[in-house]
Amino acid sequence: MTSLIPRRLMWIVSAALLPLAAPAQDFNAAPPNAPSQSPAFPGQTRAPVISSAEPAQQVIARLDSPWGMAELPDGGWIVTEKAGRLRIVSPEGAVSDPVAGVPDVDARGQGGLLDVVLADDFATSRQLFWSFSEPREGGNATAVATGILSPDGTALSDVRVIFQQNPAWNSDKHFGSRLVLDGQGGLFVTTGDRSVTQARPLAQDPQSGLGKVIRIDLAGGSAEVWTIGHRNIQSAAIAPDGWLWVVEHGARGGDELNLIEKGKNYGWPVASYGVEYSGGPIGQGATQAEGTEQPVYYWDPVIAPSGMAFYDGALFPEWQGDALIGGLRGQALVRLKIEDGKVTGEARHLQGQGRIRDVTVARDGAVMVLTDGPGGALIRLTPGEDA
Repeated sequence: MTSLIPRRLMWIVSAALLPLAAPAQDFNAAPPNAPSQSPAFPGQTRAPVISSAEPAQQVIARLDSPWGMAELPDGGWIVTEKAGRLRIVSPEGAVSDPVAGVPDVDARGQGGLLDVVLADDFATSRQLFWSFSEPREGGNATAVATGILSPDGTALSDVRVIFQQNPAWNSDKHFGSRLVLDGQGGLFVTTGDRSVTQARPLAQDPQSGLGKVIRIDLAGGSAEVWTIGHRNIQSAAIAPDGWLWVVEHGARGGDELNLIEKGKNYGWPVASYGVEYSGGPIGQGATQAEGTEQPVYYWDPVIAPSGMAFYDGALFPEWQGDALIGGLRGQALVRLKIEDGKVTGEARHLQGQGRIRDVTVARDGAVMVLTDGPGGALIRLTPGEDA
């Protein structure tokens, strides 16, 4: 586990502009890991590259391995740090001490304090929700908690866990864990298959919480399996038309963009693009299987997705309605043009500048990204001079 950065090194760069990235290369030129596989329909992978100007970047704050964020009513940000710290970043970029009252997390590997969202009525209720890897008997598992943030932003009260993934597993990987409010009284939670060979089949078992999209009824408290057959979903967002989209990690190849429909099976591990990390086939090597859904789009090589938003703002009119996806291995902000349910173009911004862990759109139309790791940052993107 990476050692924590001392608090005195959590510096603020509230007005520094980073240099613009070099012109994007043709990322579609990279050879696939599974050259013998073919897409199920035209345009399912390697969409045409969109030519687009690079945005200007302003570092708002430095953070230690940030994972998720949400905009506060005053224009500040609430941000999770993987080690288990919840922090408030002011509109000017000042980083608070850790918020008190966060439950213990298992921060090994990919685990820790993960996503965070504000209740729709946060301005009056001060309620928020967060996901985390919960230490449990038998190992750990993805969990979701809720609590009330104090008026001064220093502490949580009335904390309770409202969802626990079952079964728990002794693993430090594949927690999934994006949270999305659906605007209809529900909270979507994404989970992973825990990256253990013996656990993989449970992604196909509707009685388990592994490899699923879950919907929590916030009024009644019940949790319902919404979809099955996922590997590890770390990107999720509601599109302008109200549909939920997710992007899940493949192995070597096979990151998938999926349109989520209740009751559907998205294939893992029965059908998948890409190959095992060893280079061998995944299962029987099938990319299609009866009763499973095909991804709208897939990547081979992978981008390693984390974080997602649909652009709806005034600053980037040419991005309107586009999907914005953080790329960890891809080290880029991936932008997809989606028309009539199909991907018609792809652009990559900030290429090579760092692993992008989360992305969202601020109320003023700026795009906000979190970069991963001990030297992570909250960065504000606005149109560049040539945009």
